Amino acid sequence: MKKVLIASLIITTLSLAVAIISTVQAYSQISAGAVEDEIVKSESLMKIGLSRVGSGLAIGLAGLGAGIGLGTASAAAIGAVAEKPEMFGRTMIYVVFTEAIAIYGLVIALLLWLG
Repeated sequence: MKKVLIASLIITTLSLAVAIISTVQAYSQISAGAVEDEIVKSESLMKIGLSRVGSGLAIGLAGLGAGIGLGTASAAAIGAVAEKPEMFGRTMIYVVFTEAIAIYGLVIALLLWLG
């Protein structure tokens, strides 16, 4: 359980680092003269920055939740299959639903990043 939590925290930290780096990059592009008007600069910087932080949080927290849920569901699935091998199909459904949470987080992060 601790390994899954540590791996999820590392993924969350890396996602936020990417969001911060891209925000700094957007700020440098805007301040270099890509946008001339000061009001437009601050509004577009805020929009870009918050969308990058939001996409980092979306994928990071979805990965964290999916990692914790996957560890719990997989342990229960292995125990159930060890007792009754015919339960394999049902237990795999729970594991797949838990993995889908991370995929939903990735889709939301991409929508925020590109939007």
